Amino acid sequence: VIDHPKYQESQRIAIFLSMPDEVQTEEIIKDIFKQGKECFIPRYKPQSNHMDMLKLSSAEDISSLALTSWNILQPSDDDNAREEALAGGGLDLIFMPGLGFDKKGNRLGRGKGYYDTYLERCMKHPRGKPYTIALAFREQICESVPVTENDVPIDEILYEDC
Repeated sequence: VIDHPKYQESQRIAIFLSMPDEVQTEEIIKDIFKQGKECFIPRYKPQSNHMDMLKLSSAEDISSLALTSWNILQPSDDDNAREEALAGGGLDLIFMPGLGFDKKGNRLGRGKGYYDTYLERCMKHPRGKPYTIALAFREQICESVPVTENDVPIDEILYEDC
């Protein structure tokens, strides 16, 4: 991941904080800060499909985050001091999680539409849609995954031996 040209040229990067069954992102997050890039992480709003990408100040900042009912670390609802990526300079790159992917760039998420809705908002930002890379295990690559008209295809899927 850290040798990928899109990662190397990106300055403002959004990345998910891994759940136990996802590709682990901790080392990537450390590298984002080591290279002097800006790091944004999701804050999901429960009972909706709204998500913001909020800025982390350091890799250690993760330890200050609240644990949600989904067992995901994220900034608390009353944490309004962090920059939201689209309120500022937008994003260059988003690393995306998922349950399944196909080689056409389709992604099966967890069913709430958070990332698709966020990408729609990105398209309205002056900077436009960021490049999207899904981080997957080889076992998550399928012949095809079901899609709807609201699903936004991913630019690239990285997995072992791809």
